[in-house]
Amino acid sequence: MTIRNLDRLLKPGSIALIGASRRPKSIGAVVARNLFNAGFDGPIMPVNPHERSIEGVLCYNSVAELPVTPDLAVICTPPATVPGLIDELGRRGTRAAVVITAGFGESGEAGRRLQQEMLDAARPHLLRIIGPNCLGVMVPGRGLNASFVHVPPLKGELALVGQSGAVVTAIVDWAGSRGIGFSHLISLGSMADVDFGDLLDYLAADGGTRAILLYVEAITHARKFMSAARAAARQKPVIVIKAGRTEEAARAAASHTGALAGSDAVYDAAFRRAGILRVDELDELFDAAETLAMGVQAGGDRLAILTNGGGIGVLATDTLMQRGGRLARIDDATLGRLDGVLPATWSRGNPVDIIGDATGRRYADAMAALLDDKGIDAILVLNCPTAVADSTEAAEAVIETLKGRRRTVLTSWLGEAAALQARRMFSAHRIPTYDTPGKAVHAFMHLVDFHRNRELLMETPASVPEQFDADEAAARAVIEAALAEGRAWLGEFEAKQVLAAYGIPVVETLKAATPDEAMEAARRIGRPVALKILSPDITHKSDVGGVALRLETPEEVRARAKAMLERIAGLKPEARIEGFTIQEMISKTGALELIVGMTEDVLFGPVILFGQGGVAVEVLQDNALGLPPLNTNLAREMMSRTRVWRLMQGYRNQPAAAVDAATLTLIKVSQLVTDFPEIAEIDINPLLCDDAGVLALDARIRVAPPALPSTRRLAIRPYPKRLERTVALKDGRGFLVRPIRPEDEPLLHEMFERQTPDDIRLRFFAPIKRMSHQMAAKLTQIDYDREMALVAVAPDADGREEIHGVVRITADPDNVEAEYAVMVRSDMKGQGLGLLLMTAIMDYARSRGIAEVYGEVLRENTTMLAMCRELGFSRRESPDEPGVVEVRLRLTA
Repeated sequence: MTIRNLDRLLKPGSIALIGASRRPKSIGAVVARNLFNAGFDGPIMPVNPHERSIEGVLCYNSVAELPVTPDLAVICTPPATVPGLIDELGRRGTRAAVVITAGFGESGEAGRRLQQEMLDAARPHLLRIIGPNCLGVMVPGRGLNASFVHVPPLKGELALVGQSGAVVTAIVDWAGSRGIGFSHLISLGSMADVDFGDLLDYLAADGGTRAILLYVEAITHARKFMSAARAAARQKPVIVIKAGRTEEAARAAASHTGALAGSDAVYDAAFRRAGILRVDELDELFDAAETLAMGVQAGGDRLAILTNGGGIGVLATDTLMQRGGRLARIDDATLGRLDGVLPATWSRGNPVDIIGDATGRRYADAMAALLDDKGIDAILVLNCPTAVADSTEAAEAVIETLKGRRRTVLTSWLGEAAALQARRMFSAHRIPTYDTPGKAVHAFMHLVDFHRNRELLMETPASVPEQFDADEAAARAVIEAALAEGRAWLGEFEAKQVLAAYGIPVVETLKAATPDEAMEAARRIGRPVALKILSPDITHKSDVGGVALRLETPEEVRARAKAMLERIAGLKPEARIEGFTIQEMISKTGALELIVGMTEDVLFGPVILFGQGGVAVEVLQDNALGLPPLNTNLAREMMSRTRVWRLMQGYRNQPAAAVDAATLTLIKVSQLVTDFPEIAEIDINPLLCDDAGVLALDARIRVAPPALPSTRRLAIRPYPKRLERTVALKDGRGFLVRPIRPEDEPLLHEMFERQTPDDIRLRFFAPIKRMSHQMAAKLTQIDYDREMALVAVAPDADGREEIHGVVRITADPDNVEAEYAVMVRSDMKGQGLGLLLMTAIMDYARSRGIAEVYGEVLRENTTMLAMCRELGFSRRESPDEPGVVEVRLRLTA
């Protein structure tokens, strides 16, 4: 379940408090006080057989005696009573409960059994549960405070969802003293039922919530969370603070990739992929939320700093550099303007130090020049109080200069008494202001990070050639043979066979069982070689002397092979030795050593790793993680988060590395992992990369019988290739019907350009002259777990793919009903393609278990209405929109 019945939880019309109490400082008494004094406009019914009244309201002996069925029940009774109460409430028609009581899953096996009994009692009635072991829920705008917080929260437009009741309580206290209000505060506790994914879906659609704040200790259902978070982040800022960033020793793993991919880093990758902004501190959480909720945006990371004190400008610069931002380069024209309005002693650079005696006029003149410089993405204005200038006058000048200008400006007026009035003025004019330059710079980088994450969600990836020599059958044969033998690790030779099957360039590698065979293999290669031990029990060959490089002659190879066997027999006598691998000694002057790998996270599933490779890979700690499936944009963004990325751009006399080839390698590894749930770990280290391309010198792959099929294993559902099929119209013309891909955006634009204005109006209910990038991205970059769009494509005369029609359904988060839409290219109308696409999407909806498909059709769209009649849709006139017909088709009994 996701949002079903959450309205009863967060917008109840009536409430029962079971376990209400008059005993001072008891949970039941505090919750009762909060409930009755929050201004709730509806009946609140306390239940306690031992009390006559609570807070002056008649008390009821039991749930059975309640005069009305409560929408929401708040339960504060002992844990053993909870399953029975949930069952009784569900039978009466209650559909939501907040279980504040502790003593369930966190209390051992007996508690876990009790928690399951509670869920079993709720399930037949679709009764939703927050908790157990939680602080409660608060919706200040509706007068709902079903919690035991010590101070009431203020009303506002921020929603906070957290697992820790103690943290939520502290945040309420902290926020109240700063005048920060909330639309919702929800303590999830043990998350037996309602979790982060459910509430993200609910709050994303809530018009009274401008930003969503999360305090996360752990995610439970990764795919649900990722789907909900990606959907929410497209609509409003989602900001997370996660406990456990410095957790020692992420799970142990045998390979480099596993050792490098710690669980917190995986959370980082997941948050980034979802478009969520992560912060480290509570004050950052609110600073970021307030800044983003003001609608302030940063189009880039180039910051200009305007200050009346050189020291604070330097401090701000240090923070900016540490956070990965850039000082903007002030162009010559702007420098000239500044020379004309500033004293001769100004800094003539960025930071722009306008000297300690700066008046309001000087601030205004300098601001005006910087605002006109197109090479600046944002301006940070700083002020130190001095005896020779008025801080309030400077603030007034900044405000006046910004009137009518849509540029990103942040401010920090230092001090306390002297700065207080300026801060109030900035807040009143919705100009972000911060106590210190450091906080201001952090806020700017939050804007930058948020913008990057949002852009990544909406960016159109370049098309990847589908024919990158993926030979799935060849890879499967190697993997299945290893599994049949009960082996966990593929040998180096086998691993390279799998990589080669997916078009990843590998160095030619020969296998030899004995030193004599190794000598003959070296003779066949005819050039200097590398010799490596081949053993399923030796992961890091260098650690046991299992690698010999730059061997010049076949005889040297045989001698080193014999010595290697003796050395390993002494160091690792239990290791099974299958022989050796021999490969040409590749010498690429200036080539970078990279690592590309994959490991499996217990929660988020497969995770792809990229970074600087070689034998010192764990010492260098230069890597980035990403969740598959990857496309070109995601792969490049992932690489750009490493230090080696800068080396790949070229430096001094070193040419740029083949970034496109490295990008494609990541995509191929992502596809390999997607296709084979049997693959548990991959190490390609080193992957040589120079201006000519990439070459895998060594590789390891670990396999295991899959616990989940590939469609359910990934945290983000991959492209469903199984839905591809070839169809033909009555006239014999053939089309490939397949799921839409992000790379289809240009094709969708081309199809839109070929539509008649009337067909566009019938589809979108309004005339649209041009399809924006944002609109096209929304239609092509879909979450296959929640929606589906099928396109009918065929090549044009030049062999280029064209979209001739598209049909889609978008399901509600509960997968109960879905809205459909269909559009056929104007020159293809009346030929049966629309009916074919509609039939295909209905078949898909049935396969997903969707109960009902519905749509809205203009009454004048007789062609669409006729098709709906043929497919069995019912119809009725829309009660809300004249001229619109609602059509529905029941898919399940």
